[in-house]
Amino acid sequence: MSRSRFRQLILLPKFPAPFQKLIGGSVWLRSDVEAYIREHRRPKPPADDDEQA
Repeated sequence: MSRSRFRQLILLPKFPAPFQKLIGGSVWLRSDVEAYIREHRRPKPPADDDEQA
């Protein structure tokens, strides 16, 4: 993921708040970010039967 895309995501109201804000930047808990991804990731399209062989 690019830095610019990450900056877009952290501005979303449902993105988890940082665990801590440091001089060098903010820190998120991995578990919070992974929970956000599970909840908001678009589902993968079903596999095409012709491609499975």
